[in-house]
Amino acid sequence: MVALNATNSIQQLSDGLSENDTEKMLQAVEFITPYFENRFIFTEQNALQFAVGVASTLAMLKCDVDTRIAGLLFELSEINPLAAEQIEAQFGKEIGDLISGVRRLMRLREATLTQHDVGRGKDEAERTASQMETLRKMVLAMANDMRVVLVRLASRVTTLRYFAECKREDGAAQQFASETMDLYAPLANRLGVWQLKWELEDLSFRFLEPDQYKRIAKMLEERRIERESFVVTAIARLKHELSAVGVEAEVTGRPKHIYSIWKKMKGKSVDFDELYDVRAFRVVVDEVKDCYAVLGILNNIWTPIPKEFDDYISRPKPNGYKSLHTVVVVDDGRPLEVQIRTKEMHQFSEFGVAAHWRYKETGGSNFSAQEYDEKIAWLRQLLSWKNDVTTVVVDQEQLQREWVEKIKAATLDDRIYVLTPQARVIELPSGATPVDFAYQLHTDVGHRCRGARVDSMMVPLNTPLKNGQTVEIITLKIGSNQAGPSRDWLSAEYSASPRTRSKIRAWFNAIDQEETLSNGRAMVEKTLQREGKTAINLEDMARKLGFSQVDDLFLSVGKEEFSLRQIELLLRENLDAEPEIEAAITYKSRASSVMQGAKSGVLVVGTDGLMTQLARCCKPAPPDEIVGFVTRGKGVSIHRLSCKNFAEMRNKAPERVIQTTWGDGGKDSVYPVDIFVLAQDRQGLLRDISEVFSREKINVIGVNTQSAKGQAKMSFTAEINGTSQLQKALTVIHEVSGVLEVRRA
Repeated sequence: MVALNATNSIQQLSDGLSENDTEKMLQAVEFITPYFENRFIFTEQNALQFAVGVASTLAMLKCDVDTRIAGLLFELSEINPLAAEQIEAQFGKEIGDLISGVRRLMRLREATLTQHDVGRGKDEAERTASQMETLRKMVLAMANDMRVVLVRLASRVTTLRYFAECKREDGAAQQFASETMDLYAPLANRLGVWQLKWELEDLSFRFLEPDQYKRIAKMLEERRIERESFVVTAIARLKHELSAVGVEAEVTGRPKHIYSIWKKMKGKSVDFDELYDVRAFRVVVDEVKDCYAVLGILNNIWTPIPKEFDDYISRPKPNGYKSLHTVVVVDDGRPLEVQIRTKEMHQFSEFGVAAHWRYKETGGSNFSAQEYDEKIAWLRQLLSWKNDVTTVVVDQEQLQREWVEKIKAATLDDRIYVLTPQARVIELPSGATPVDFAYQLHTDVGHRCRGARVDSMMVPLNTPLKNGQTVEIITLKIGSNQAGPSRDWLSAEYSASPRTRSKIRAWFNAIDQEETLSNGRAMVEKTLQREGKTAINLEDMARKLGFSQVDDLFLSVGKEEFSLRQIELLLRENLDAEPEIEAAITYKSRASSVMQGAKSGVLVVGTDGLMTQLARCCKPAPPDEIVGFVTRGKGVSIHRLSCKNFAEMRNKAPERVIQTTWGDGGKDSVYPVDIFVLAQDRQGLLRDISEVFSREKINVIGVNTQSAKGQAKMSFTAEINGTSQLQKALTVIHEVSGVLEVRRA
């Protein structure tokens, strides 16, 4: 047997393993010893001591043999790359994959280096906290097998133990401690490996706040004898009371964690003597009902502090932790904290997920394959982050495989994490490309993106990115005339993120709107020049035409939604030549359109025989409220009472307004109206809308359609016998597939 330090013997490394797995562990130690025995890793620790320390920590966590061997061997590639190539042949592909995963996380370390937050501004500290949280997600996403993360945690705690043993106080120790506090201790907490979490925090605190650490450690030591004496007495009394009611329990003192004490002193602004959990013990029972029985006995023999009671059994913590926590005031008037839990809860609280890992070859775990899958799903639920997935409430006792797969897909499989050249972590959807990366950095970087390097290699912009890659964007200079995205980037091949595509569309929409605005302005200015009115106040003109701003007028003209003829008529201030009455237009109608004459459907109150014409600006139809305006030489123009053009003319010549009403135009009388339709453009759209007009027996005498950016704008001039027929047609058209809006113009 290979000679090792007594505290790290083969027995310790193979604790809990079967005979076959113990032999496999021995082979790994014998394989590694010649390469590691007299070599040192980058932290200056002896390589063999480090490897055995990592494997021993994994054994303490009750990990399976493959995980322990991976912890023992992963540094071999740094010390002897040729020997590392033999690992898979010697110990199997699974161990080889675990080691590859650990090495990926080790290579990530340079990107995780942070300075401690002391002296930082609030905003900078918040940005760093957010970045570290993203980095934790990246670490987990890079580990396809979560055992890789356990090996990484065991590696880090082994390094910090070595630094503490050597009493190192150099910059490297500070750097490792800061990185651990920011990244690895929170990961241990999320995995539920509290034994490592507490140790990682205490060891890091020792280097980051040495004075505070020594002060609290000294206070704990000074009161140790008094505290232990009290706890022994309290335990004896509680055991007596439990025995009297037949409750079997293991009652022990609880170890104190210096970092936890310091956090509570700082958070509650209290002194050491005022902390409730400096004196504490733990009660471990067989069943859940016994937990509540113990709670009742505690409250009976001592005085409880109600506000300090927490029931994590009925309401477990998000990471799965279960226990009853209470604080009671004992005979000397000082507080005592008690934790009450079952053996299963205690096992989980100490080792978290690691306690339930399946030993594949040995059957060392009592969990079936399905239960194992359920634990993996539960683990992934713990690793999910609140802003990424929909909250799922599940009864763990009835967890089904279908839910397992949904959780797997929801938490880890849909995100990737890559790095900037400055080691900032960027979170992207799975399948993201350098284009997505550029727009995630900044919209302007995306617009100016012209190329990308991934891990220092030039790649096409549609290359899918992978976890852990370093991406550098090549951009055009600010202000370059060539800056701007390509329309090709709107395809899924170039952009996996809807956010990216939205920003690209916004760019092209802005360009298109600017072109439309420019064209409309040119058309209006040309009209003004032709009419000799270039000095006119454009704001006033826009308001008279019904627009709140000049740019709105330009856009409407540029989109051909507003006629320049109306501008010409306004400029000429010719009320007689009404803007929308153009008698030259002839309609081909299935019946006589009501365009003129009292006998055709319009009565001028108090006067017979006056010629009437329906105004084209508002196209009135029964039973619209109508009013007449007397023109020179063309009779009475009939407007809807709500017509804006009529309101303008009435203000200028109120004496020419005349009361009118609808007469009996006969059953064959029809009235032209304009109908506007906005729809998603598709093949067959015009045919489907035309079929509606046909079914409703409405004759269409004019059609104008425009299509741009996937939308169709359609204008129909139709002949109706009344607005009830029109309203029915509008309702049916709105139900046509793709129609977004339909209205009478």
